[in-house]
Amino acid sequence: MKIRIIAILYTIVILICGIVLWNKIDKGSSYSIDMLDLNTKRDEIESKLLEGSDIPSLENEYNCRIVLVSDDDYESMNNYFIKEGMSVFDYFEDGVISGKIAFNARAEEFAARTREAKIQMFWVLGSVYAAGILLLLLIWYFYIRPFNKLSDFAASVSKGNLNVPLNMDRHNYFGAFTESFDRMREELKLSAEREAAANRSKQELVAEISHDIKTPVATIKATCEVMEIKYKEDDIREKVSVIKSKATSVEHLIDNMFRATLDDLDELKVTPREESSLIIEDMLAGLRFYGTVEQKGSVPECLILVDKLRLEQVIDNIAGNSFKYAGTTLEVEYKSDPDNIHVILSDRGPGVPEKELAMLTTKFYRGSEAAGSGKDGSGLGLYLASRFMEKMGGGLDLKNREGGGFTTEIVIKKV
Repeated sequence: MKIRIIAILYTIVILICGIVLWNKIDKGSSYSIDMLDLNTKRDEIESKLLEGSDIPSLENEYNCRIVLVSDDDYESMNNYFIKEGMSVFDYFEDGVISGKIAFNARAEEFAARTREAKIQMFWVLGSVYAAGILLLLLIWYFYIRPFNKLSDFAASVSKGNLNVPLNMDRHNYFGAFTESFDRMREELKLSAEREAAANRSKQELVAEISHDIKTPVATIKATCEVMEIKYKEDDIREKVSVIKSKATSVEHLIDNMFRATLDDLDELKVTPREESSLIIEDMLAGLRFYGTVEQKGSVPECLILVDKLRLEQVIDNIAGNSFKYAGTTLEVEYKSDPDNIHVILSDRGPGVPEKELAMLTTKFYRGSEAAGSGKDGSGLGLYLASRFMEKMGGGLDLKNREGGGFTTEIVIKKV
């Protein structure tokens, strides 16, 4: 914007100079005239007048004006000659001034020289103007434009946009300066990425620890419930009640921490590896503290691609929900196809309303039966289970069981 203002002011100055010079040329100063030629012509005209030649023919022949003292308009014509800048000579007869002879020799020469001076003025002013504009363009291209880019770049960086590089021109005189700015942007970007990665790592760690703690806490609570039924001594039942109460408190704290962390975290880290399918039976055997597990058949022996920790969390969560809300025996069946193993977990509970089935794997969603049961829950278990299985290349299928109950089918990918 500033360079435009300078260009406009420069143009105005050139125009003012042109107008001033134009007026001076029009007024002009006197030019040299061939006086010898004019004197010769005057002598010839005087001779011819004395010989009796008529004035109009002499005026046409010599391109002049002749006025005699005896003419009524002598004074006015004489003033006119002087005013028009004509070359005026006295006409003598017998040594006495008898009139004036005026040559307009100055007019043509003046006009020619005026045209020449104006042309020269145009060339000079045009050259000066073009040189000035060219200089301003060079200053803008090599100096102002790079600084404007730096200004825009700094504004972009201040807004947190660190992905747009600062391009450098081949003829940029501030190349090293510009390169330093771009290196600063790259360092800021790397620093921001490292900070984001560190924050994400912390969030993942907190989320993983929070969710991992839920399983042993649930086991502690289940064990306490078994001990409350098995032991009748007041002292033992009181201690078991305290342990169960504290476990519940820990579970609430973990739920709150996990919920807050998951709000800022898209998903937990899943790292699938090759494992033996027999680990599934080991995981199911660990459910004895929840309730009764009835296996129909054995798991097909093969290599599967799973994250062992995440698969255990999936099975624990599904079994925990079944024992919590259905309270029946958990039946386990296995199916196999060329690509997957299917682990089918079923109970004999009331099931879930059909319209809610599609929502069960949504974050923080709890079915109407679970929400109305008065039992604790965060609405994250099935959401995480579904996400974990997708990351392991498998899946999770939820449906009501024919004849009553609820079925969860875990699809595990084979190697």
